[in-house]
Amino acid sequence: MTPTSPPGSTQTSAETKGPEASGGSIPSAAWTTYTTADGQLVFDLPATWSVEDPAGELPEGGGAFAEITNPAGKPLATLRTNMAIGSSCTDRYPYSVLDSQDLTALTLKGATPRYLFETRGTPTVPGPADTPAAAYGIASGPPPSGDSACPILHFFTWPPSSAMFGAFYNPENNETPGDDSLPYLEKAKIYMETAEYRDIKRMITSLRPAS
Repeated sequence: MTPTSPPGSTQTSAETKGPEASGGSIPSAAWTTYTTADGQLVFDLPATWSVEDPAGELPEGGGAFAEITNPAGKPLATLRTNMAIGSSCTDRYPYSVLDSQDLTALTLKGATPRYLFETRGTPTVPGPADTPAAAYGIASGPPPSGDSACPILHFFTWPPSSAMFGAFYNPENNETPGDDSLPYLEKAKIYMETAEYRDIKRMITSLRPAS
């Protein structure tokens, strides 16, 4: 499904503030507001992007499962709720937080989650094996301390359990200018300066309760 305006959306038009990105492109000016199929959450997105909702099988008890794609059909972010998560941190890696913003609209029981674009590993010390080492999304856990961090796990507390809204950075999906042969982490830093990234950040940080 590739609608210009996703079902359940309200068309808006607004200028996005910010400098021009690499290559002279600018963030999207026309935006739409989307309400998830379960009616619980709302977010804004460029009018040329599409939402598939539900994008797959829902967990027992329902929830949201929406995938957002750009005009080329490349997935840019996934929103899911009613997720059961569990993790253990046996390995730690050098990390870098490229971007961060508190999301007060999602504050729950006094805890405010954060939007993050962060990395694991360095050019000389790799991150987790078989896992992309850069990701953007929402996290409600405590920030890393010291000079190392657990593998990236972007989940935030949301009824009835946990939720996610984001994606691992993938140069095959996330259009990144520059030399294709650049190291992955260098591409991630370049991507942060693009119009597409600014649109993704604006979309994810717009997430809020539907009422």
